[in-house]
Amino acid sequence: MMKQLLSRDNLISALKRVEKNKGKHGVDEMPVKSLRAHLLLNWDEIRNSIKDGTYEPMPVRRVEIPKPNGGIRLLGIPTVTDRLIQQAIAQVLTLIYDPTFSKHSYGFRPRRRAHDAVKEARAHIEEGTDG
Repeated sequence: MMKQLLSRDNLISALKRVEKNKGKHGVDEMPVKSLRAHLLLNWDEIRNSIKDGTYEPMPVRRVEIPKPNGGIRLLGIPTVTDRLIQQAIAQVLTLIYDPTFSKHSYGFRPRRRAHDAVKEARAHIEEGTDG
């Protein structure tokens, strides 16, 4: 599994996903646009620490997001390097586990959204079936 995780194709795909998602910086204040340059300089060290089990993610940056009702929502923002590694892991695990999930499962799955679940539920209601 480690070979899949660290494969060039998987990492390039993860990098593109992180870049596409953009997002704010983590505690290291490195923006997404600096990730490629950071990886060019530091990839051997990062890869080796992942391989030998010594990689440690940095703390997440805590941000308070105001809610419409006046409350706040706490958000944790990982560093972009940690997001890259998380994405690479998720891509490998998704290939393994996603095929085992029910076709009716929509939570946190690729190409499935809550709107799709609602649409399917409405179709069952209209058909008079329970799924």
